[in-house]
Amino acid sequence: MAIAETAVEQPTATSRVSGALHRVRSWEGIGLLSVLVLLYVVLSVRSPVFLTTDNQLSILQNAAFFGIVAFAMTLVIVAGEIDISVGSMAALSSSMLGVFVVKHGVPMPLAVLLVLLAAAAIGAFAGAMRAYFGVPTFIATLALYLALKGLAQLLTNNFPLPIDQEEFFYWGDGRFLGVPVPALYLIGTFVVLIVIAKYTVFGRSIYAVGGNAKSANLSGINVRRIKILVMMIVAVAAAITGLLQTALLASGNSTIAVGLEFDAIAATIIGGAALSGGKGSIVGTVMGVLFIAALLNGMVLLNVNPYAQQVVRGAVVLVAVLVNVWRTRKTSLE
Repeated sequence: MAIAETAVEQPTATSRVSGALHRVRSWEGIGLLSVLVLLYVVLSVRSPVFLTTDNQLSILQNAAFFGIVAFAMTLVIVAGEIDISVGSMAALSSSMLGVFVVKHGVPMPLAVLLVLLAAAAIGAFAGAMRAYFGVPTFIATLALYLALKGLAQLLTNNFPLPIDQEEFFYWGDGRFLGVPVPALYLIGTFVVLIVIAKYTVFGRSIYAVGGNAKSANLSGINVRRIKILVMMIVAVAAAITGLLQTALLASGNSTIAVGLEFDAIAATIIGGAALSGGKGSIVGTVMGVLFIAALLNGMVLLNVNPYAQQVVRGAVVLVAVLVNVWRTRKTSLE
């Protein structure tokens, strides 16, 4: 009997391998990973430049300019909310930095801090509108989308404000050990947010609120605080993106980040986040970001008409939403 019990308690190597394979097959991201690999194969065949080291680093650099927001957007969507004002927030951040540094001579570190604090305050406002007044975040951030864009244009009169500080340009176009600095920000954001999402009480509370806000509230979770904090996080992420683009362009600019919200939301949904809330992962969003970045890069290498590229981007968003709806219905039926 003792021998039999020991055999039951200690699974064989075959059973462990079988269990691992089962977990791989049941992982929803395997489908997206397959599509991503297929995209890479197709683009590498069509363009000999695609798989070169320089081009892959370029993809990472460009991915940073919407991926940072996409990672933060994952938390927002998991919480059952959405933010469509991130593009305008990035443009306002760039404009504010230009005004602070160029027009008022504010030291760069202080100007950056002021921009980030302003972004956090605007995010808190959007969250409070939802938490305390019941205004859907789609409506609140739609209003902010228009207001922030207008404010950015008002501050700069819709003209670039050149920033003449060589050390600042490094953060947008510099390299550290051969890796683009914006890509390092992307990786850093991924690490920070995946730790928050998976290993903190706050992260688990986000999933609980998105799954069922009433039950979360009854279990002692401060639902209002969670909603405000996730909106602050995505606003700060948008501001960081705006600052990185400002460093890349060497000017405060109210016309940057056009379409940022669509790329960020599409990457999040492609990565498996449910628009209804309660489901999504930073790891899935990584693959969504890489898919969109590689697709955009490939279209440029293949000389696809810029207007046609916009059509493809719109189609990607639509397909992502349709797949999301299908997954949600499938889950509800199960």
